[in-house]
Amino acid sequence: MLTPQSTDAYDAVLIARGIERSLTTEEAAAALNRRPQTLRKWACLENGPIRPVRICGRLAWRISDIQRLLSEGA
Repeated sequence: MLTPQSTDAYDAVLIARGIERSLTTEEAAAALNRRPQTLRKWACLENGPIRPVRICGRLAWRISDIQRLLSEGA
């Protein structure tokens, strides 16, 4: 389990490697107050306001994209 201190260290490693933090489809859906299937549809049809990245075949949603979408009031 990540503690606040280890989270900071983890973030530093990700930033150093040029990797953005991301959420699972379920986590992103909860943050956006949408159903997970809605995000999967956005990914499949490539018509949503944000697009996921694929990590080992799984969808991952960039935190920066989710924050931008929320700040725009979508």
